[in-house]
Amino acid sequence: MKYFKTSDGLNLAYTDEGESAGPPLLCLPGLTRNGSDFEDLASALGGRRRLIALTLRGRGASDRDPEFLNYNVGIEGRDVLELLDHLGLGKVVIVGTSRGGLIAMLLAAVAKDRLAGVLLNDIGPEIAGDGLSRIMVYLGVAPNARDFEAAAGALKATLSAQFPDVTDARWLASARRWFEMGPEGLRLNYDPKLRDAVVAVSAQPAPDMWPLFDALEGLPVAVLRGVNSDLLSAATVAAMLARRPDLIVAEVPNRGHVPFLDEPESLAALDALLVRVDSAAST
Repeated sequence: MKYFKTSDGLNLAYTDEGESAGPPLLCLPGLTRNGSDFEDLASALGGRRRLIALTLRGRGASDRDPEFLNYNVGIEGRDVLELLDHLGLGKVVIVGTSRGGLIAMLLAAVAKDRLAGVLLNDIGPEIAGDGLSRIMVYLGVAPNARDFEAAAGALKATLSAQFPDVTDARWLASARRWFEMGPEGLRLNYDPKLRDAVVAVSAQPAPDMWPLFDALEGLPVAVLRGVNSDLLSAATVAAMLARRPDLIVAEVPNRGHVPFLDEPESLAALDALLVRVDSAAST
């Protein structure tokens, strides 16, 4: 684990492993997740690509922000650019899971020159209401489970319809990534005030995010969709493909929101994306 300091004084955690001649992968996690979500991808890649995984402010080992309204895509995008500057990186391929994909699209609009390509993991310019409602049920709510094993059982009971073939061992590994043990038992490993930030944003008119997707024009782009996803609909992916006929699309079976990224379909889409990225970099 490494850290860098943002321009407003927070220490944010990231990992940096592997190496390659091409642009590195910068992995950005979902709303409540952290950089450990990309351990499976890193293992599947086996070090053949440099992989940097950022834990966004307020999550995991990164500092909590005393102002919860700073938990927004704009400031998180600024944090990403500051990390790139800290590491001396010109361009990266962003692997954006859910919230991380929204950040990637925003960066395409404001700092496109820093992007070599983008993989959107179960996210697009339209977000289905069913998925948002499901997220609000648990967002910022302390777990009832007494330990990681109980939390894993609860995850399985809640999510097995979307993820029918996930093993008990994987549910346990997920519980260890998404919760932490505190002095009084299991707790969230992110700032509960993330909920307040989402509620504040939800009170505003929903923005049109299609211009952000259109800002990806000219960049190699791939999108993954869990076949059972309740956040990214098949209709939205079809509309994305209509606007970008060169879009790499992968439907990941037995996955909801979000794929783990080590599935054969996910890895094939990433490989196809990197072929285009490396080709563009060599010209």
